[in-house]
Amino acid sequence: MQRQHRLKKSAEFQRVRAQKKSWAHPLLVLYVATNDLDVTRVGISVTKRTGKAVIRNRVKRLIREAVRGLLPSMASGHDLVFAARGAASGASYEQVRQAAENLLRRARLISRSPTTPRVESGQNKDEMGSSRAD
Repeated sequence: MQRQHRLKKSAEFQRVRAQKKSWAHPLLVLYVATNDLDVTRVGISVTKRTGKAVIRNRVKRLIREAVRGLLPSMASGHDLVFAARGAASGASYEQVRQAAENLLRRARLISRSPTTPRVESGQNKDEMGSSRAD
């Protein structure tokens, strides 16, 4: 993740958590605060309860990579903190990515999945092209 998209200082993490806007998932918790910048910055928090250093670093890498792929579709002007829960230590990349996407959607920072095409409700492939009456 680029330097401009990172939260690094403890005071920045504390400010985001103090806003008390949060959404929870069994693998992750998302804290959100607005900032006065034109970019969205992300911080990742993994406690020792998650596991030893090797496990904690793996979880951080999984979260970082999942969020990096979602960053282009996010609304700008927010600071985000992703806090890993204990169950994240055994999760796969796909599970972490889905959890992060779910949380961002619930926080209304992305509107839909950036990887899946949007299908209009009430239409199937046959109905899309046939608008004329025979």
